[in-house]
Amino acid sequence: MHGSHRTRARESLRETCRRMAYCFAMIRQASSFMTVFSTVRFSARDWRGHGYMIPILLAGGATAGAVALVAYLLWPTWSANGLSTPERLPISVGGAVFNVPAAAIRMNVQRHTGPQERIDLAFGFPSLDPPEAPKHVTAETVDEAQPIDRIFVSISAHHDALAPDARLRTIYPRYLEQAATTDDGLAMRAFRDGSPYSAEDLFTAGEPALTARCTRDTSTPGMCLSERRIDGADLTFRFPRSWLSQWRDVASAIDKLTAQLRGPRG
Repeated sequence: MHGSHRTRARESLRETCRRMAYCFAMIRQASSFMTVFSTVRFSARDWRGHGYMIPILLAGGATAGAVALVAYLLWPTWSANGLSTPERLPISVGGAVFNVPAAAIRMNVQRHTGPQERIDLAFGFPSLDPPEAPKHVTAETVDEAQPIDRIFVSISAHHDALAPDARLRTIYPRYLEQAATTDDGLAMRAFRDGSPYSAEDLFTAGEPALTARCTRDTSTPGMCLSERRIDGADLTFRFPRSWLSQWRDVASAIDKLTAQLRGPRG
């Protein structure tokens, strides 16, 4: 169990121990009750017939009541729903706190609150809702290409690495071709062959703001990444290059996801 699950389990165990202590006290009282009536039975010499059965029956009834009380108090009160993961989790990455939808977290080991070095998320596009569970793949459908319909988001501590905007100003220009093209407000410059970003292109736009480094289409579709820095964490958004035909929607989606993950600021 993760942190919150372990906490609930410990609380349930402590509650059970308290109930057991209370139940043992009730049983001791019932035993004392039986002892009293037994003493009465043997000291009341003037009782006739089967009058001695009355205290025994009363003591037996008290014992049965104590047993029933034990069963009631020790009956499990937790359920699967009580240990379910909350809808949103507060997670700290690089000292920055994010309000993360639990269903969007791609790895189960990351689905817990508290500080983490990195978390990996996925959101449907354009809904920006956590995606549905992967579809079952059969032998008949394994070769069918499944279109990518989600934005992948990684949040990781940057440890004072060069910021994305600084990389755009100081690193990328060294490796870019001089020629640029603009289509519908989106500018593109290719990286030179032999550079660290060979076979990639840089896309930039001003309104809404978008910076994306994209691989080119080959036997596999090209993918783009766009980065944002928030305090001690870097957010990396990955999406298909083909989405640049609607780049304004993509830029708006990145802005919305950034705001939603940060949540309301105090």
